[in-house]
Amino acid sequence: MDKVLKEITPKSSDFSQWYVDVIRKADMVDYAPMKGFMVMKPYSYRIWEFIQEAMDRRFKETGHENAYFPLLIPEHLLAKEAEHIEGFSAEVAWVTMGGREVLPERLAVRPTSETIIGAMYSQWIHSYRDLPVLINQWANVLRWEKATRPFLRTTEFLWQEGHTVHRTADEALRETLQQLEIYREVIEEYLAIPVIQGVKSAGERFAGAVDTYTLESLMGDGRALQTATSHFLGQHFSKAFDIQFLDEDGVLKYGWTTSWGSSTRMIGALIMVHGDDKGLRLPPKVAPIQVVIVPIGRGEDREKVLAHARDLAASLTAIARVKLDDRDEFTPGYKFNDWEMRGVPLRIEIGPKDMAKNQVMIARRDTGEKISVAESDLLTKVPELLNAVQDELFRQAKEFQQSHSYAIANYQEMDQYGYRGFFRGDWCGSEECATRLKTETGITIRCLPFGESPVTGHCVVCDEPSQYRALFARAY
Repeated sequence: MDKVLKEITPKSSDFSQWYVDVIRKADMVDYAPMKGFMVMKPYSYRIWEFIQEAMDRRFKETGHENAYFPLLIPEHLLAKEAEHIEGFSAEVAWVTMGGREVLPERLAVRPTSETIIGAMYSQWIHSYRDLPVLINQWANVLRWEKATRPFLRTTEFLWQEGHTVHRTADEALRETLQQLEIYREVIEEYLAIPVIQGVKSAGERFAGAVDTYTLESLMGDGRALQTATSHFLGQHFSKAFDIQFLDEDGVLKYGWTTSWGSSTRMIGALIMVHGDDKGLRLPPKVAPIQVVIVPIGRGEDREKVLAHARDLAASLTAIARVKLDDRDEFTPGYKFNDWEMRGVPLRIEIGPKDMAKNQVMIARRDTGEKISVAESDLLTKVPELLNAVQDELFRQAKEFQQSHSYAIANYQEMDQYGYRGFFRGDWCGSEECATRLKTETGITIRCLPFGESPVTGHCVVCDEPSQYRALFARAY
């Protein structure tokens, strides 16, 4: 037990190393032979599948269809929207050879797909009857990162990206906010991560967007993570790619477009928000294994206990994702630590004495609490406990967020909190102030939160009259 725990760096002493220790020892990823790339192992990929399923169902319920577009994008397409290409220029990887031949035009490995999809939409859309176009793509993208960290920032990562075209600006804006709400539902209700919703400042918005709407979450080290974004693109891309339609009034008009995306970065958030010094703590809705059964029996009792544990596993399979740990080579104590490392929400222990009493012991990963439960009550008690774990993890994360959120009158006040946490303060709207703040402290404007009315205070940077209430933080 001590040996296993000593292999994980404590969160309080080195959060970054703790994070890497946990994902490696929980068997979530491995490093690929190329710098900046990771291999998602089955345990983490299953979490991604649960996230996919939750979002994909909601996308389809709101009328969206899945499609797939090419990985490689001709340079002339990427260059059509000037602000867009400028925003991604430092991260783009280029293909210049095809076999042994030099290509006549460089091909970008997609950093995002607005351009290739815009080119296709211009061929598909002719009339108002063709609208809206509501398409989502599950794909990989590549952005050449200087510094990488598994799930949070890797050269290649998995994501989904939605791209829609609408007849009016109002319809496109409703789409943008609808998708943001879908992300909020999944992140809060499945991942148990509380979010703050808002609109990005001009300096932080997506390249080529009119407005970017974001969900910001606070990680366990007091830094922020952008967990999902939804972009109102206006007519920028439709004009660049000639996406026009003949409206009902006989006038040729440009479409109004949106894009929205979320990625495997959410798994990184899941680890950093809920994990502790023992490893992962997974919300039951996305846990690959919700219940692990550990039989405890020696000598002549072993086979009897193991057979009973198999029966328990079979009966619980109908209501939960169950794993029976029948490994001979490991002690019960080792198994307890192993499954705690992997974040399994509930552990059921069964031994000869428990069998004699027709009961089991259940340990909760979120609180460490252990309770005895009659076997006759398991089919009702296990779902109750899984719901309780899901709710408790969200409650704890929300409490952490609230206790690490501070109102400030000037940015120097952030120093007393080690520049960690969410800071709410007034902002004049000047990008010069935003740049100064980032240069001096590493703090950025995460968003202008929804529901925060324009203020008449003073900017936390320059002390001039303010226009906005902003959320500030250091971010990943």
